[in-house]
Amino acid sequence: MAKKVLMVVTSADKMTDGHPTGLWLSEFAEPYTEFKQAGYEVTVASPRGGQAPIDDRSVQNGELSQWAEAVEILKQTVPLSRVSASDFDAIFLPGGHGTMFDFPDSAELQALIRTFAESGKVVAAVCHGPAGLVNVRLSNGDPLVKGKRVTAFTDEEERAVELDDKVPFMLETRLREMGAQFVAQPMWSDHVEQDGHLITGQNPQSGISAAKAVIKALEGAH
Repeated sequence: MAKKVLMVVTSADKMTDGHPTGLWLSEFAEPYTEFKQAGYEVTVASPRGGQAPIDDRSVQNGELSQWAEAVEILKQTVPLSRVSASDFDAIFLPGGHGTMFDFPDSAELQALIRTFAESGKVVAAVCHGPAGLVNVRLSNGDPLVKGKRVTAFTDEEERAVELDDKVPFMLETRLREMGAQFVAQPMWSDHVEQDGHLITGQNPQSGISAAKAVIKALEGAH
């Protein structure tokens, strides 16, 4: 049986002041390609469904043609309301600043992630994707990330791209506030943390490594 991965991308195309945003394409396309090459079935969902917005800054070097299949599937994502955790072996949240605006308060996403986590399934996120983890609470009321080793786009990286004044909160700071053991490497390092079935990548440079960690976790799950 082929493994099934649910990839959840942002539906948000605007930041606080109307600054355009969306999905960071490589953080979706590279893991998507890794999963497909591993023979997995991939379903792509988003909070609203339909076409997922791609951040223009992530497609300045011919990426749209480089990842044509991945770009095509982003045109028709499944609404989160129509997916069930029981149908999948893992959930993967690619980043892009859009996730900071619709992931944290999505009750459907929180419920999905809680079910994956409490079923012992792989929960993975990269860069700003961990914005989807910050408000997830387990059935006992504890934050999902409490006491867990995680990484994400660091406060230092956020300041370096000069978007720290355009996001609703700083992701590293919020994860620490929720009790996570946040592990940062120098800016733009390819860096993945794994704590049990929770896998997180720091930045766009970490997408392939995060996907490989998911594949390794799933293959070890036989």
